[in-house]
Amino acid sequence: MDLKLKGKRALVTGGSRGIGKAIARALAQEGVRVLLSSRDGSAATAAAEELARDTGSEVHTFVADTRDDAQVDALVAHAVEQLGGLDVVVNNAARPGAQPQVPGVAGVASDYLLDELNTKLVGYLRVARAAAPHLVANGWGRIINISGLAARQTGTIPGSTRNVAIAALTKGLADELGPKGVNVTVVHLGATRTERTADAIAHKAAADGISQDAAEKILFGQSLIGRIVEAEEVAAVVTFLASPLSVAINGDAIAAGGGSPRTIHY
Repeated sequence: MDLKLKGKRALVTGGSRGIGKAIARALAQEGVRVLLSSRDGSAATAAAEELARDTGSEVHTFVADTRDDAQVDALVAHAVEQLGGLDVVVNNAARPGAQPQVPGVAGVASDYLLDELNTKLVGYLRVARAAAPHLVANGWGRIINISGLAARQTGTIPGSTRNVAIAALTKGLADELGPKGVNVTVVHLGATRTERTADAIAHKAAADGISQDAAEKILFGQSLIGRIVEAEEVAAVVTFLASPLSVAINGDAIAAGGGSPRTIHY
């Protein structure tokens, strides 16, 4: 299938490793010219060189912290200058998971929750706010916000709150920008294999005295597919949403966690 992405211009935040890097790779494989951002300049440079070499596509970098208005404005301005415009924005710059163990409401520190919201919710807003005029000027664009299935279940207050907020942000952006040719979607991830996954599995296996296969199933095997989702599989979903073929999807959430048992969303 031709996704009709060749020659499009994309900004991927948090693109130096993990899911962001997989998304940047998938876009580049479709002939998209990509600028990936990260707070880690050396990691961004290494990722860009690897992706350019592997895909033959044009891949650039920019160092920015999306918690800062001025840095985000500079990031988007640089992307537009470097790529000659902007068509696709993938918001992915956030911690991979909120604080794993919070002992009830008493354990939710105000500063921690505010930092989570500033990093993910307000960070995504900053990028969308800076990029939207360029997408609207094209009369076409895509904004894809990477969130998590914590939006659909309880676990920790920070984890659920930040992801529910991203869904609300997505719908607000879609209502405003959709009539101007810009589709905005949110992808809720479940457990996804990245560079960090092997350490988590090894730690669980050692702690419980079990095999790594057993540890992986305990940690990540609760989806309907019975295994952890690969970053490349998430990237395939995002790449479709970035394409002109996804025009029928706007303002909605797409779950990419392998399927949650016993739940219905409609």
